Amino acid sequence: MFSVVDIRVIDARRSRQGATIAGTAFLAAMTAFQVASGLHPRSVPLVGVVVLLMVGCAVSFTAAVTSPRSAVVAFCAAVAIGFAAEWIGIRTGFPFGDYRYTGLLWPQVGGVPILVALAWAGMGPAAYAVAPGEGPVRILSGAAALTAWDLFLDPQMLRLGAWTWAEAGPYRGVPLSNFAGWLLVSALLMVVVHTVTGRRAAGATGLVCLYTVMAVMETIGFAAVFDPPDPVVAAVGGVSMGIFAVTAWTCRRRRGASDG
Repeated sequence: MFSVVDIRVIDARRSRQGATIAGTAFLAAMTAFQVASGLHPRSVPLVGVVVLLMVGCAVSFTAAVTSPRSAVVAFCAAVAIGFAAEWIGIRTGFPFGDYRYTGLLWPQVGGVPILVALAWAGMGPAAYAVAPGEGPVRILSGAAALTAWDLFLDPQMLRLGAWTWAEAGPYRGVPLSNFAGWLLVSALLMVVVHTVTGRRAAGATGLVCLYTVMAVMETIGFAAVFDPPDPVVAAVGGVSMGIFAVTAWTCRRRRGASDG
């Protein structure tokens, strides 16, 4: 006979397994749609599908190492932070700089595309997972890992015409203030993920896979698929995200060797 505790353990294990399977399916679908969006880089609907699949992947893999409740709470909090930062940003210029969204991405609430808020929440847990260090160091390195993604994201969205900057900056038209703002908002996101998940998302295999796939696909896209290609963005973004991805996999391998 199983006790109540045994049943709960079995249910929790099945829940984690189901979340892992769902995350893997979302990741595979996201990769396929990234290929499609690379071949049709002007297709905004495909970009939107990639973001939604990324969210499903992140929430599922977070649930696999924590619980469905923790994953949903972390996601909702991250969406709120991302949306608030963008809402304030387009009205005050803080913390990113003076920019405006066009009508390309929809739906929008208060001038902020919902997809943008979802994107913050989708990559936040993945950036936390690949971040090295403990405590405040992990918060800061996680913020840097998420900002590294924007080295791809901003040039790509400027190509699409999703937003415009009042004054062009030195990095493919993006001002440096944007990356300072990303570091600040990303640090807040890392605090949320760390607090809600109790650090259990650190080094999570599924989330590390999500970050790695995003790094590889964006690098290939800018290097060889987008028309015209941009080797500068491919190199800068690829190296920046690649450092965090390689470090995360190396740390996992070392932990596995020490456990053995």
